[in-house]
Amino acid sequence: MFRFFRLFGEQYMGFWLLGLILFAVQEIPYMVMPLFDLGSDPIMHMKESSAVLDVLEKVLGSLCIALMAFVVHKDAEFFAVGSGREKLFFWLAAAVLLLNFAGWGLYFAGHQTFFVMMFFIVVLPPLYYVFIGLWRNNILLTAVGAVFLIVHFAHVWGNLKLDKTL
Repeated sequence: MFRFFRLFGEQYMGFWLLGLILFAVQEIPYMVMPLFDLGSDPIMHMKESSAVLDVLEKVLGSLCIALMAFVVHKDAEFFAVGSGREKLFFWLAAAVLLLNFAGWGLYFAGHQTFFVMMFFIVVLPPLYYVFIGLWRNNILLTAVGAVFLIVHFAHVWGNLKLDKTL
């Protein structure tokens, strides 16, 4: 892990390779999706409900990835679970990722209910970023991840509500 210059407080512009790896791990379901013959795939075929929310969602999601990889705390190591609250948030991030994978398993198995999509596939990825931000003392990632959660939820909710079959 590298720290280049101080942004503010104990936050530095730097590079955390594990941040890119954690992003890639969260994207595994999208990587394996072509291997499944999904008769129905509402997530990938949603009608667009709001161009503004669509752009905002993409900007915030991309910003989460950038903040996770390029903003580091002064005392951060490449990988350390930490103790106390850092340990709690590390385990919460891991649990959220596993729940997200379980949700994708349900989705791939044909259980494509509104709840499965909204909870497991929509809510959990932004929470993953929030918990990684809390674990790594990355204030910017935590804040942007929380806003991303709200926008992502509202946007996909609106998109799925246009689909009268759900």
